[in-house]
Amino acid sequence: MGEYAKRCVRGVQRKNPEIRIEEVNVDKDHMHMLVTIPPKYSVSSVVALIKSNVARLMRKKYKFLEKMYVNKAGVWSVGYFVSTVGVNEQVIRKYIEYQGREDQGQAQLEF
Repeated sequence: MGEYAKRCVRGVQRKNPEIRIEEVNVDKDHMHMLVTIPPKYSVSSVVALIKSNVARLMRKKYKFLEKMYVNKAGVWSVGYFVSTVGVNEQVIRKYIEYQGREDQGQAQLEF
């Protein structure tokens, strides 16, 4: 499901070329992304766009999600965390790329 979710996120960029999905990686229960958005969009509107599109496509492909999330608007939690990239974008990119592997002992990263 994780790889499909990543493709869904990339699909948002194809339909909205001003929104650039620079990096995306999924873990068991969350996703990290490095996204570049133009100033005319609010961060919350882009997050809502990504979440709604991915949820719609996930529900369509994985029918069991309909039963798991009955009477709920989506498959995502309500909240999200956002941080702006400042001095060292490469560190953020590396973190996203290797997300989840360090906890499993597969990668040893220093930040």
